[in-house]
Amino acid sequence: MSSLAANSISSDGYEFTNEHFQMLRRLVSEHTGISLSDQKRDLLYGRLTRRLRVLGIEGFDQYCQLLESNPGDELQEFINAVTTNLTSFFRENHHFEYLADEVIPQLRKSNQLRGLRIWSAGCSTGEEPYSIAITLREKITDIDSQDVRVVATDLDTAVVRTAANGVYDYSRIEGLPESIRRRWFLRGTGSNSGKVRVKQEVRDMIDFSQLNLMRPWPMESAYSIVFCRNVVIYFDKDTQKVLFDRFADTIKPDGHLFIGHSETLHKLTDRFELIGKTIYRKQR
Repeated sequence: MSSLAANSISSDGYEFTNEHFQMLRRLVSEHTGISLSDQKRDLLYGRLTRRLRVLGIEGFDQYCQLLESNPGDELQEFINAVTTNLTSFFRENHHFEYLADEVIPQLRKSNQLRGLRIWSAGCSTGEEPYSIAITLREKITDIDSQDVRVVATDLDTAVVRTAANGVYDYSRIEGLPESIRRRWFLRGTGSNSGKVRVKQEVRDMIDFSQLNLMRPWPMESAYSIVFCRNVVIYFDKDTQKVLFDRFADTIKPDGHLFIGHSETLHKLTDRFELIGKTIYRKQR
């Protein structure tokens, strides 16, 4: 019998069987589109035992029954627990350099800056949309008269709350140029010592909300730019194809899609052309 088929009991006493794992993996796929491999079993167990402790639940039998029959708010807590949120300010910085040096000048030249809309899909704790907004403010001197907005969404309600607050440990910005740190962040004092907060004029540019990419998208405006980086790697190929087709429907003609360093659109869609390192332009 394989180790996956066998029951397992950890040192903290929770039995986690293959039936538990398969049922929970199915729920993850149904509600998030994320495809968990067998290798993610220990990760899933580790994250969900915290929920069992919070709820005072004795074991995974009871937890699985709760999710199946009467999930209530726990379904969202379950989703929050199993999603991964790894990010940093100006991560994959070549994207922000391309945005500043190529895309924004093109939009200004074609008179498309006014009313510009950018979507950060999978914004995590907010570093990506704040990096976008800072780049825009650095490059567009008359931005306050241009009605430029960033829409930032994530599946995880907890990280969306963190993102909207805009408060981080100082260590999160230590690697940024001093000019960026001084211009766009406020140092905390007293009980907030060691913290920084993104300045108000940057926070005011961003609309944060929870969104499941597998569900209907309530956006009304077409976007000139979409960042969806290090998100689709958790989906299977069929789900990726659907998702990129939906992005193409949402992006304006000749608009841009930025994806993660380990992602590709190759053999998934022909609606974008590759124009840079993980940078695509919509063709149709």
